[in-house]
Amino acid sequence: MRKSVYVVAGVLVVAAFLAVAGAPQAQAPASASVTTVVTVLGPKFTAPPAISKDDISVYEGKEKREVTGWTPAQGEKALLQLAIVIDEASSTDLGNQLSDIKSFIVAQPKSAGVGVFYASNGGVQPASQFSNDHEAVAKTLRLPLGNFGAYSSIYLSTMSLIKSWPQTPGVRREILLIADGIDRFRGDPFSPDIQSTYLAAEKAGVILHTLYCSGVGRAGHNMFRVNYGQSNLAQITDKTGGYSFFQGLQTPIAFAPFLEQLDTILKNQYFLSWNTKRPTKGKGDLRSYRIRTELRDIDISSSDQVWVPGPAQ
Repeated sequence: MRKSVYVVAGVLVVAAFLAVAGAPQAQAPASASVTTVVTVLGPKFTAPPAISKDDISVYEGKEKREVTGWTPAQGEKALLQLAIVIDEASSTDLGNQLSDIKSFIVAQPKSAGVGVFYASNGGVQPASQFSNDHEAVAKTLRLPLGNFGAYSSIYLSTMSLIKSWPQTPGVRREILLIADGIDRFRGDPFSPDIQSTYLAAEKAGVILHTLYCSGVGRAGHNMFRVNYGQSNLAQITDKTGGYSFFQGLQTPIAFAPFLEQLDTILKNQYFLSWNTKRPTKGKGDLRSYRIRTELRDIDISSSDQVWVPGPAQ
């Protein structure tokens, strides 16, 4: 009898061991490589000194990540798609600055495909699709209509462009918004479309730059609304790693100085890559990170968050 009990106990132990061994084990999240575009400048929009991968550190919270790539966006890596988006609600006084915009477009390198779009009614209408024929693109510029539609929001229009913009690996995607930043559809200062815009841009890896231009209607002459509009524009650029250009509360007398600064920005960008933990569920998530360097007189601009693909990607 006792022998039978020992045999049964032995069988149960073996069965339990096999059950544990055959059960799926929890695994640590797989790693993912993410890449984002950052801008590195010296003081007052000057070219920076030489900077290498060893000079850069990336942190997610308190955890330091392994930097795997630091590639200048130059030469064969300089491919760029730049969308110039003009709000149709901008004042027709913009005509005084069209020549500056045309000169900026024509001066872009062949590695840059430039497109011109006009924003109205929550969407964009292309005057020119992305093209390396900069002379032809510049000729498509026209005055804004100087009015606003039923769904007049530069933010809805920007999101519409981002949503329809196919991503090409190794190509930077950046937008220059020429607008007053006032949300005439949702209202200021707590429009939900501000956050939705920069989150859409961060997820897509699109950098937003803004150039202030006075708008039409009562809102465009209300100093409180104008201040809100400029704050809105600054917020979406800060979040996505871009730059905002203002000159007081009016349309700048000339766009050329600001466009020269933007040109310096575009010529001093890098592709930064690092390894991070992949999310265990869903298609992915936006993850905050910080870039640090011990070099002096260096200004590094980047988005606040980067998209990390999930296990399904």
